[in-house]
Amino acid sequence: MKNKQEIPDWKQQGLFTSVLFPISTSVKQAMLKDFGYDDEFMPIVRDIRRRILEIGQVADLGYEAILLQGSGACAVEAVVSTGTPPDGKWLVIQNGALGARIAKIVDVLKIRKTVLNFPGNSLPDVGEIYKTLKEDPLITHVAIVHNEITTGLINPIKEIGEIVKRFKKIYFVDAGSSFGAVRMNFEELKIDWLASVADQSIEGMSGIAFAVAKKDILLATEGNARSYTLDLLDQWNGFEKYGQFRFASPAHSVHAFRQALIELEEEGGVFGRETRYKKNYQTLVEGMRALGFTEFLAPELQVHSVVSFKYPEHRKFDTDKFYKTIKNRSYAIYPGTAGKANYFRLAFGGRIYESDVLELLGAIKETMEEMSLKK
Repeated sequence: MKNKQEIPDWKQQGLFTSVLFPISTSVKQAMLKDFGYDDEFMPIVRDIRRRILEIGQVADLGYEAILLQGSGACAVEAVVSTGTPPDGKWLVIQNGALGARIAKIVDVLKIRKTVLNFPGNSLPDVGEIYKTLKEDPLITHVAIVHNEITTGLINPIKEIGEIVKRFKKIYFVDAGSSFGAVRMNFEELKIDWLASVADQSIEGMSGIAFAVAKKDILLATEGNARSYTLDLLDQWNGFEKYGQFRFASPAHSVHAFRQALIELEEEGGVFGRETRYKKNYQTLVEGMRALGFTEFLAPELQVHSVVSFKYPEHRKFDTDKFYKTIKNRSYAIYPGTAGKANYFRLAFGGRIYESDVLELLGAIKETMEEMSLKK
């Protein structure tokens, strides 16, 4: 684990927000050197791909990791574009903005779909998923978001994966914010495709996304791709033959990604990171409850890196003033997006420790006193 005494970059920049998972100084320092696409660089790419599979507990078990230039949305679109045959049809399980994004991608690519839409503060109805798959044999693929960062809700991907495989469908999990901080075994979870990013819980630099696929399913996608730059099979072939990205490599972000993966291992792997995040979560929730706040989600539905809190029921509460007053203390919070729900989100993943969470709680307490909001 890195030295806790260093001043986190987010404090130097005046930022504590739910949309940025802060990264360590050493990860940023990994980008200070200019690199070429040479024999020194290619082993780094190989090492990253291997480490991704190790995190998913499927190294040497017939899975492949494919890096992409871009955001998590690029990886999601690449999976849908590459993974869907001409006669394919998706079942999209949606209970937040990221699930809605998958459905929109499927629409834009002019692929058939069925959407099961559930409230943003509840888990999907597995009985309805089973019923839909039983009644519609044309469905070939099922997609779900692991952690809906819209609220912090964590979906039951194991239970859903078992249903998907009962009907012999291909299973895709968007794990953009959970990968690296929630223990998962792709094979046990029945995952065929997974998409994630270098930043967020891995605590790398933004700009690199990746997909993981079962190799036999990946090889069967020949001719499917609806996008040249997001063709995962072509991208994988490039890595296998040349050890390199097909197009301009985000070299500096690649080095930051590898450094972040090394630091994840030094922290004790996913278990170590999960432990720190859970401690942050517990400290934050206990402190916010003491200040009179209530969580938007039931605890059993909640991931340990993002949590949503309802607005206080107080006649003097003003949303804009609340945000601005906290921001003046160098902390940024983010409003909720689940329908018309009045809540805000806080992230405590990234290079954040319990002492940082306590400082945030102090800033929120001062803000409430300044606004005359009493418990």
